[in-house]
Amino acid sequence: MIVLASQSASRRAMLAAAGVSFEAQAAGVDEDAAKNALAGLSARDLADALAELKAVKVSMRRPEMLVLGSDSVVVLADGTLLDKPVDRAEAARHLTAISGATHDLWSAAVIAEGGRAAWRHVERARMRVRTLSPAFIETYLDAEWPAIAGCVGCYRIEGPGAQLFDSIEGSQFTVLGLPLLPVLGYLRTRGELLA
Repeated sequence: MIVLASQSASRRAMLAAAGVSFEAQAAGVDEDAAKNALAGLSARDLADALAELKAVKVSMRRPEMLVLGSDSVVVLADGTLLDKPVDRAEAARHLTAISGATHDLWSAAVIAEGGRAAWRHVERARMRVRTLSPAFIETYLDAEWPAIAGCVGCYRIEGPGAQLFDSIEGSQFTVLGLPLLPVLGYLRTRGELLA
């Protein structure tokens, strides 16, 4: 049994589908304040730092458990970081910004034990978005808002969000918000899963 320091539906679904015994506990991290404090980090390092912050915070409350924290960051080719949209209008602006371009999505996983990071892994997916018409964006948001409000990049590739892309390089698990295969490998080394 591990603790997932998240209430993310996609992360819970991935762990459950993979047969990992876990309980989910929200980390209670003020992500906006954390991102302000971590300003200047690369997208990769920001995802890693946020995942560690979540894992360590829950691990301080549950030091006897392995605690998995995860975070994802979307970065445009010009270095602009996209966050979760605050409203539908901002989601439309994000979709317009990624239209016809390639962006990177970094997903990090950190496992903490005894209040300290014990293991970490960060992966990148390179996402090529087709050119999206304004009519498509509106129709897409009619179908997907507010479900995508908690999604960096404004998409769920396991649903209609798949229609946004021409190509994706990298693991689908990474795009869903958790580099699952390396996490499973570490859990096997710790005896949480059968080898």
